[in-house]
Amino acid sequence: MKTSEEVQEILKGFKPVGMETIPISEALNRVLAKEIVSQEDMPGFSRSSMDGYAVRAKDTFGAADSLPAFLDLAGEVIMGKEPDGRVISGKAMKISTGGMIPDGADAVVMLEYCHSVDEKTIEVSRTVAPLENIIGKGDDFRKGEVIFKKGTVLRPQDIGLLAGLGIEKIPVYRKPQVGIISTGDEVVPIHQKPGPGQVRDINSYTLSAFCLQAGAIPVNLGLCKDNFEEMREKAGKVLEFCDTVWISGGSSVGTRDMTVKVLESFDGMELLVHGIAISPGKPTIIARIGSKAVFGLPGHVASAMVVAEIFLNPFLAVLSGKVLSSGNAHQSLQAVLERNVESVSGRDDYIRVKLCQRNGKYLADPVFGKSGLISTLVEADGLVKIDRNTEGLYKGQTVSVLLFRPVENEE
Repeated sequence: MKTSEEVQEILKGFKPVGMETIPISEALNRVLAKEIVSQEDMPGFSRSSMDGYAVRAKDTFGAADSLPAFLDLAGEVIMGKEPDGRVISGKAMKISTGGMIPDGADAVVMLEYCHSVDEKTIEVSRTVAPLENIIGKGDDFRKGEVIFKKGTVLRPQDIGLLAGLGIEKIPVYRKPQVGIISTGDEVVPIHQKPGPGQVRDINSYTLSAFCLQAGAIPVNLGLCKDNFEEMREKAGKVLEFCDTVWISGGSSVGTRDMTVKVLESFDGMELLVHGIAISPGKPTIIARIGSKAVFGLPGHVASAMVVAEIFLNPFLAVLSGKVLSSGNAHQSLQAVLERNVESVSGRDDYIRVKLCQRNGKYLADPVFGKSGLISTLVEADGLVKIDRNTEGLYKGQTVSVLLFRPVENEE
């Protein structure tokens, strides 16, 4: 029996999957496998951040509405072209946002502070400082600067930066492929009406959706009877091409022994975990076969999903090469518990809670129900951990809620 912390440390021992090179158009939410270094300055030239006039700042010193500075118009900067001419003392050039700053100019006066006196003269009614309204060459990034570290999960703005630097393809970690096997003599396909003592296959679809949400690729091997030969054949097949294997339903009393025997039949198998001190999810198995992790998950979907949220979510982050700054892969928020909750010491209890907002605070209301019910998961917004060294939590206590997904602000 392992503690939650021991299991997390064990899972950190696995390595990210291999890498591939992809175009940046496909890179959203992908994880960089190498650091990216800028090969040029960005921007590559000094440019205006406002519509106005490029000037020498000292020519505007003291300018005001009551005493404007008069400057001769020396031309206009054409967008997308190098300025034709330079700005000397007493001169100005008209410029648009993004236009290249002409030689000699060191500031831009906004258009609203400039007025035409005639076709060749403008008056400036405001003083500008050197470099005011100018984005300098390399202000965003300098050549040779690291712009993204290995392990960065790319966002839309990150992809925009790569495009701005002319980087068309990038090295990323592959999306982990997860082989999913749902076991049980009582489990039938979802298109089939269950007979007496039978249930539809919920776990395959729940775990597959969980993988997609975490950025992994589910490979559903379908249903498997509680049969040694069939289970071993499916596990052996999926181990050949998947990065990890999840066997659902073979970790409860009775069938758990079969799962372990199937795993032990593979050469070099190492049993890492045979039970975790948590509730729900205690009868969880984790083994290493070669370099790959194989999980035996509880058959009850609620228990399997708690194990997935607590352990498989950060495990997939490890396989994906993500750098977890907070130490886990969960989004969480602080909330005030609405009711007392009892717990048995010696194990970590994960209770399901529903969130609401009142007076600017989040409130967490426990969702009670039998552990095997999926309705409690559907109703809940997240999980609250009750540490194994405590006997419960009290109403009014501030707790950390591990979110199933980001919550919407109701106020």
